[in-house]
Amino acid sequence: MPNKIVIAITGASGSIYAKLLLDKLLQLKDQWLALDIVMSNNAKEVWKTELGNEEYAQYPVRYFEKHDFMAPFASGSAKYNIMIVIPCSMGTLGRIAAGISDDLVTRAADVVLKERRKLILVVRDTPYNLVHIRNMETVTLAGGVICPATPSFYSRPSTIEEVAATVVDRVLDLSGIDISTYRWKE
Repeated sequence: MPNKIVIAITGASGSIYAKLLLDKLLQLKDQWLALDIVMSNNAKEVWKTELGNEEYAQYPVRYFEKHDFMAPFASGSAKYNIMIVIPCSMGTLGRIAAGISDDLVTRAADVVLKERRKLILVVRDTPYNLVHIRNMETVTLAGGVICPATPSFYSRPSTIEEVAATVVDRVLDLSGIDISTYRWKE
C-alpha cells in the first residue's frame, strides 16, 4: 500500500533539507499516495533567508496552515503512516515530547505516535543541552526516531546539496522509502 506522508517544516535552520526531501519525494511518486505539508511562518522566513527564494509554495502537493485541525492527518483514521519534521526546531521537539498538541504539527506528531506509525524528527540545533537530550529520549521511548541533521562524508560529497542529501537519504531510508543512494562498501 502506498504511503501517506506529512512533512512539517519548522523555523529551525536547515531549509535545504526540506527542499531536497520534497524534490526527492516528487521523483518517487510511485511510493506515496498523499504528500502534505505544514510549514510555519518562521520556516517560510528561514527558507527565504537561506535559499533566497519562495519555491516552498510551488510544490504540487497539498499545504495546510499550522492551525488547521481539520487536516486529514490530525486524526489517526486518515492512516497517514509517515511524518517527517525537517528541520525540527527544539521548541517543536519539546512540545512533541510533552504531548502539547497546540498546533497541527504537534497534533499530527501526537497522532503518529499514538497510532504507532513512523515519526522522524530531523533536529538541527547544536549543541544540545540536557533538556534537548531528555526530550529526544522521551520521543524515542514513545516510538519516534531522532535523526540529527548530521551529514556523512563516505560518498565524498562535493557540493552543499550533496552534503545535505546524505541526511535526506538517511531520512528516506528510515521512512521505508526505497531509494538509490550511496551505500557503505557496496
